[in-house]
Amino acid sequence: MTTGNTAEGPKIEPLVDQAMGLLGLIVGEINAAMDRIRQDQFDDLKEATRSYKDLRQALLMVFEERAKVAKLDKLEAGIAYDYALDLDVARDEIGRRLARLRDAGDGG
Repeated sequence: MTTGNTAEGPKIEPLVDQAMGLLGLIVGEINAAMDRIRQDQFDDLKEATRSYKDLRQALLMVFEERAKVAKLDKLEAGIAYDYALDLDVARDEIGRRLARLRDAGDGG
C-alpha cells in the first residue's frame, strides 16, 4: 500500500518508541511515589493528599499520551474506524467497475 506521501522527513517509529520509553519511565516513577504514600513516608496528611492528587493527574496524562501514540500507530498502519484500509484492493475494485461501465457503453 502506498500513501502518495513523497515528502522526506523523520520517520515516526523512532519518535513513538522514544515516547513509549519515556511514558514507561514516568509510570515507574509514579509507582514508586505511590509506594511511598502507601508506606506513610509523609510527615503530614496535607502533603500526602497533594502528592496523591498530583500522581493521579500525572497518571491520567500518561494514559492520554498512550492513547495518542496508539492512534498514531493505527494511522500509520492504515487503520480507520478499527478497520484496515487496503488502498491497493480499493484501487483494483474501482478499476474493475470502471472497465465494466466502459464495456456496457452508453446503454442505449
